[in-house]
Amino acid sequence: MNKRIDAIYGRQSVDRQDSISIESQIDFCKYELKGGSYKEYTDKGYSGKNTDRPRFKQLVEDIEHGLIQRVIVYKLDRISRSIIDFASMMELFQRYGVEFVSSTEKFDTSTPMGRAMLNICIVFAQLERETIQKRVTDAYYSRCRKGFHMGGPAPFGFMLEDAVIDGINTKKLIADPKTSQYVKLMYEMYSNPNTSLGDISRHFAEQGIVIGGEQLYRSTLSNTMKSPIYAQANLEVYEFFKSQGTSIINDVTDFTGINGCYLFQGREIKESKQANLKDQILVLAPHEGFIPADLWLTVRKRLMTTRSFCGNHKAKNTWLSGKIKCGVCGTGLVYAPSKNKMGYFRCRKRADSKDCIGCGTLRVKDTEQLIYNEMLGKMAEFQTLTGGNSLKANPKLTALNIELLQVEAEIEKLLDTLTGASQTLLSYANVKVENLDSRRQSITKAIADLNADTVSPERMMHISSHLDNWDNADFEDRRLVIDGLITKILATSASVQIEWKI
Repeated sequence: MNKRIDAIYGRQSVDRQDSISIESQIDFCKYELKGGSYKEYTDKGYSGKNTDRPRFKQLVEDIEHGLIQRVIVYKLDRISRSIIDFASMMELFQRYGVEFVSSTEKFDTSTPMGRAMLNICIVFAQLERETIQKRVTDAYYSRCRKGFHMGGPAPFGFMLEDAVIDGINTKKLIADPKTSQYVKLMYEMYSNPNTSLGDISRHFAEQGIVIGGEQLYRSTLSNTMKSPIYAQANLEVYEFFKSQGTSIINDVTDFTGINGCYLFQGREIKESKQANLKDQILVLAPHEGFIPADLWLTVRKRLMTTRSFCGNHKAKNTWLSGKIKCGVCGTGLVYAPSKNKMGYFRCRKRADSKDCIGCGTLRVKDTEQLIYNEMLGKMAEFQTLTGGNSLKANPKLTALNIELLQVEAEIEKLLDTLTGASQTLLSYANVKVENLDSRRQSITKAIADLNADTVSPERMMHISSHLDNWDNADFEDRRLVIDGLITKILATSASVQIEWKI
């Protein structure tokens, strides 16, 4: 039997002056060894919020193979700041007879006192993380309640201009001369009881009017016109939201029929703020609305009685939802039930505006079988080409994850300065946080785009397993398979084209 060795683990999320380097962590831990042999495991650029780190995973594997007798760290939070994660680790240590030592906190689990101290430190490490999270949340809601623009592009019909609110530099919405006229037209058309959302969608399609390059479908129109950001909010608007159970920040006397409103998600709300107004947060915005209150209320109340159209609802009728597009126009195909219970695919653009000739007759079951056969063939081809080897990690994705951690660390550090800060420092910190948050959103989108096109080795194993056992795979398993293998499908009754991820 091989002799078990000691392991030293080091982690550093961000390389900065006020953080201890991995090299220094290792040096501290060596004192506990008194000259004995050891193996190093280090993760640089990884947060302590979870244990999803490459070298830490290797350490766990070595423990499970019986190679490690003791794990030494510079400080408890180098392993994790999560009570759940750390509790799982301690169960693992106990199961394989591994001792745990923190060199700076002076305890090890080979003694009763060390185990007691460990449990106390775990609680405080978790408390520290939750305190930071609460501070970030509080800062967000503080900005909400003051009517700050919370980042992102201007809503359709508006553009952004620089502004100063409470001495803080921020952004303010102003009506866009061109697109605000389109928004006014939406409201005017829908205020007519004989005009449907489909009628408006078709009219805008004929005129070539789009939002962000996308056609104004019924769901887009509905969500746009529900927003109080356009309303010239007066007493009647106040009473409407009050009757819906919305939490209104401003006094009723502030609703003078000039300003628009921001509607924010309440802290404990799970439903969409467009669907359920109860306990949402309504704040008068600094910008002026351009839809008269009576017109806005007429439209908003009519939308409350209209069946909602939601383009991003959870798939339930076919596991191809979201992936399969019309081979003629590229618009998503939707499930259409039939009397014979077969189910067909229907072009959404044709249904909304008749601007497409449609995809022809596509039975759902037949199309699903076709795509399943294609996935089987593609998987066999992939395994032949790679010899069954797993895919390698994407270095660009790793670099983006590290950059994201650095940005999040900068945001946390800046938020720490807000407590008791002077007005000048508060102004600077808020502007800096806003810029960093914009950068964070950009990085997060880039990571999401890369993840969408990258299939991990573990996921490939799951995909292969589900394909081999397709008849017993449940709906979510089938969704996992198609998400892993296919970017999109362009289909008509005459042809099917598949864009693969592998």
